[in-house]
Amino acid sequence: MENFGSWSVLTTNFLVVLYLALAGVTFASILHLTNGKWRFQVRYYAVSLAALFPLAFVLLLVLLGGGEHTFPWLAQAHDDGAHLGGWLNYPFLVVREILGFIVVAILFGLFIKYQHLTAVSDDPVVHRRFRNIALLIPFAYVLYGTMVAWDFEMTLLPGWHSASFGIYQFVSMFHGFLAFFALMLIMLKRSGKLTSEYKPFVFNYMAQLILAFTILWAYFYFTQYLIMWYGRLPEEMDRFDNMMLYGLAPIWWLFLVLKAFIPFLTFATWTPNRHNPAVIGFVAICILVGTWLERYTWISGSVSPEYYHIPMSSIFDIVVTLVIFAVGWFSVKKALNHYGLVRA
Repeated sequence: MENFGSWSVLTTNFLVVLYLALAGVTFASILHLTNGKWRFQVRYYAVSLAALFPLAFVLLLVLLGGGEHTFPWLAQAHDDGAHLGGWLNYPFLVVREILGFIVVAILFGLFIKYQHLTAVSDDPVVHRRFRNIALLIPFAYVLYGTMVAWDFEMTLLPGWHSASFGIYQFVSMFHGFLAFFALMLIMLKRSGKLTSEYKPFVFNYMAQLILAFTILWAYFYFTQYLIMWYGRLPEEMDRFDNMMLYGLAPIWWLFLVLKAFIPFLTFATWTPNRHNPAVIGFVAICILVGTWLERYTWISGSVSPEYYHIPMSSIFDIVVTLVIFAVGWFSVKKALNHYGLVRA
């Protein structure tokens, strides 16, 4: 249990990598389904993040192999002989996570394949198949995202549940993706290595989406808390209270400022900010840091406050994060080169 805080850094990084891969393809599918004309400006950049799937799968296997390090309730069951519900049957958890990942990766891979085919073929069969696959992508994101949210966050504290936790988590991660993608587009444009330039209005559209998901995330954040607080449900409120008032309190309130107050006040109060790449980049960095801290707080805060751990306070935390970042950066860069989006 003493090492759970550092191991939580690995779990947090896994979720960030996984959702960047998931959300990139989901974003492209939503733009297609809504017939967004600007999708042609950004869709290949978005699906290039699917290059992170192999890294996410390796991290998933490491976490599942970690057993008690990843899932503290497993150690409790072994030590105390506690009876856990069927959902927390560990072999079942391993099987559903691996199978779920494989199914989603295959489906998202088909989307990328047919997106390319529609760009080079006028065959109506190809376009119809692409549309049908695109229709499945948001459903896969929601269903798989709910399972991931339950397994890697909500049920880390057995018996604690929230009817809205799944949507709270995957909305938060899509919010983080939008910030990452906006920052990625800004950095690519400034690098001078783009093979074709996208229009400046793309940044305004991304800022508007970020503002919309900031409001949506804040709604789910507050709704989840309000139901438990107003209903006076102490067994549910204990988890909130431990994170908000004890060792992780500075991180809890910091991610709230970074993900809600700064983006809202910046984009909602002055319209020109939504057209300024420098301002958008600053807000994106705030949201990215806030999203990482949010995930870490929910994961590491699932144990007793005496075991709380401040992230990046050990060599393990720093080295693991840097290695994952380096591998992810190399993977996405390779994908961008493969699609011919940047010059070597």
